[in-house]
Amino acid sequence: MSIQNSPIWLLALVTILIVLLSIEGGYRSGLILSRRYGIENDSPLSVISGAVFGLLAFLLAFTFGILYNRFDARKELVRQEANAIGTTFLRTDFIPEPDRTRSVNLLKEYLNVRIDVVQTLDLSKMPKAMMETDRLQRQLWKLAVVNARLDMNSDVASLYVASLNEVIDIHSLRLARGYQARTSPGLWFSLYALLLLSMFLIGYQIAMAGSGRSPASIILAISFTVVFILIAALDRPQEGFFKVSQQPLISLRLTMEGGDVITKDVFRDDY
Repeated sequence: MSIQNSPIWLLALVTILIVLLSIEGGYRSGLILSRRYGIENDSPLSVISGAVFGLLAFLLAFTFGILYNRFDARKELVRQEANAIGTTFLRTDFIPEPDRTRSVNLLKEYLNVRIDVVQTLDLSKMPKAMMETDRLQRQLWKLAVVNARLDMNSDVASLYVASLNEVIDIHSLRLARGYQARTSPGLWFSLYALLLLSMFLIGYQIAMAGSGRSPASIILAISFTVVFILIAALDRPQEGFFKVSQQPLISLRLTMEGGDVITKDVFRDDY
């Protein structure tokens, strides 16, 4: 099982174990070496520990920054998608019947699919939902092409085609950033490797200083676990603590079903 697909609770358990076992391993190694070669000077150890901790802090901040920016981009894409679908819905008024009614029904069905696939939180249903989304997009595009060809110089038809094209483009962006874009295994490996080395050095330094084991190691383990869990949660915006609100799309669905006039207020982000 890869890190990206592991449950959050399992990552928390693994992180706590890595911290505690690394400190214990460093402590025992320090005891063995201090008995064999004597106590090592604390100054070089402090410099080395500080350098490794600095690298770990930099990588954690770097990773957190990337994932938080990606999380913000996902929220913005929800608002953009709601605006694009709402605009396309309004512009169906320029399509003659019966294609107008059919386009409206397809857009409502499309919106339901987009909301349901996110709210179910079942990744096993994602491929089927993507196939359904592609089917609806093709049908909507086919209707747009048929009506555009009735008058190739029509500005009204071009406006509808442009808004529908934006709906398709935003869907592709949401798919790329929300479903496909995940933190690489190499980055996770680097984070855990630096965590292991840092905790090992702490245990080693404690032993070289002639101190005993400290219960504060548990606090240290919990602290780093919280940070790692925050990073993992940001990498899974529909599974963890940082869920991307679908309220703009939900508000749009209520408006489309009620037949009210769509305004920008419908797409505000209610968090």
